[in-house]
Amino acid sequence: MKKVAVIFLFMILLTVSSSNNVNAQCAMCTVSAEQSVKNGNTQGKGLNSGILYLLAIPYLLISGMGVLWYVKYRKRTVRYAENV
Repeated sequence: MKKVAVIFLFMILLTVSSSNNVNAQCAMCTVSAEQSVKNGNTQGKGLNSGILYLLAIPYLLISGMGVLWYVKYRKRTVRYAENV
């Protein structure tokens, strides 16, 4: 178990130390966002809102699953404590 933890820590350290600054946006989105800001349009705000929306959905789903699991686990332990 200790060996796995050391390897995992090493992998995380290696990943963090070798990371480069990247532009995680496609060329079309970058051009669209830059031109909309220059022209005074609000397309850039819509693009950012869409990115945040797509980012929030997985976190909400995982949080919901965690809450459901906690509630089911809590009910099971309460029933077990009552029977003992």
